[in-house]
Amino acid sequence: MLNSLSGRFLILTVIFVMLAEILIFVPSVARYREDYLLLRLERAQIASLALLADDMIDMDLEEELLQNAGVYNVVLRRDEMRQLILSSPIPEPISDTYDMRGATAGVLIRDAMMQLLDQDARVVRVIGAPVQEAGLLIEVTMGTQELRAAMIDYGVRILLLSAVISVVTAFLLFLAVRAILVRPIKGVVGYMQTYAAAPEDARSVITPRSGVTELREAEEALLALQTELTASLKQRERLAQLGGAVAKVSHDLRNILTSAQLFTDRIEGSEDPLVRRLAPKLVNSITRAVNLCEGTLAFGKAEEPAPNLTRFPLGEVVGDVVASERLAVEDFDLSFAEDIPAGLMVRADPEQMFRVVSNLVRNARQAIVASGQPGEIAVAATETDDAWMITVRDTGPGLPPKAQEHLFTPFQGGIRKGGTGLGLAISAELVRGHGGSVALSYTGCDGTSFEICLPKGEVARK
Repeated sequence: MLNSLSGRFLILTVIFVMLAEILIFVPSVARYREDYLLLRLERAQIASLALLADDMIDMDLEEELLQNAGVYNVVLRRDEMRQLILSSPIPEPISDTYDMRGATAGVLIRDAMMQLLDQDARVVRVIGAPVQEAGLLIEVTMGTQELRAAMIDYGVRILLLSAVISVVTAFLLFLAVRAILVRPIKGVVGYMQTYAAAPEDARSVITPRSGVTELREAEEALLALQTELTASLKQRERLAQLGGAVAKVSHDLRNILTSAQLFTDRIEGSEDPLVRRLAPKLVNSITRAVNLCEGTLAFGKAEEPAPNLTRFPLGEVVGDVVASERLAVEDFDLSFAEDIPAGLMVRADPEQMFRVVSNLVRNARQAIVASGQPGEIAVAATETDDAWMITVRDTGPGLPPKAQEHLFTPFQGGIRKGGTGLGLAISAELVRGHGGSVALSYTGCDGTSFEICLPKGEVARK
């Protein structure tokens, strides 16, 4: 209970109320002391008036008057004459004098605290103004033990009353906090726990009902979050199911197309002119279908293997990529350029970097061939203190707007008609595995440029 919000609020309320009562305690005790002394002066004045009314008061009556007033003697000044009206033996010398006429709050508080702390029995002189203007001043001597005992008794009663008030106040606030804040908060938490257990259950979605502004905003924010998350989970579930189905279909289709490739090899040997003319197109179509299946299966894996980082000459990998792409366009006016510094060593996975550069160069080559215009593809590399930069630039027609919007999104970021966008998505994933990035640095009607950044890191610099 004490670790709960309402429990801690209860404890804090008791502490703060007690602190407030303690701050009130000091001036309250000072005011009580002032009233106590003024009452003694008033009683002493009444006793002195009885004596003035009859000068023939015996000693026993005088002593009784002094005991009733709670003082040792009384001095009354009337008409500029100081008269000792009542007197009795004083047990010890007078230690202090307190003038109650015009005493400030600070002086009263100081004297009261000193009175509480002083445990010795003392005799003090108290001076005040007579009530009803019955003289110029009245002066009494009295002991401090009864005064201190009365102040302590009053202080204890004040503290006990303060404790009771603080406990009652804290308990009422405790009930109010539980009703106004804790219960609605628990309701929100309950909705969150229920939703976490079964996010597909529409009954676990919260319905904002709170009348408190802040809690209402929290409930509305939770409602928006649950709604958005439910839709996202449903979409992911559909995509996961679709991905599993596509992977199975691609696997079986790849096997079927592989068998078809074997038959096309024999068809190419036919002497029929029509067959010889159509066979290459059939082979290319089957090859593209096989590549699509393999790309889909590769992307459908849970994750790419971690890169095996080694130092290798980047020029050799780029040379292999360019050589393989040249074979694909022997009959097309497309040139390749390599601008790799001699001896440039890169620390990365050579197989994965081959796939990355190959995907970018292949996309550029397919875009230029599809345009039907001559073109050029250039691969360049530079090195800085922090990273290796690889640029793949072409003079093709540029990327369409849709491809730019979903550039690295599978099945949406294809850069040519009929493309799947898997090449760019896989390339981006492979480069991220190296701690780097692939970015589109430029695209327009005069060409496109991609930039690969491979950070060196502390380990790579060794």
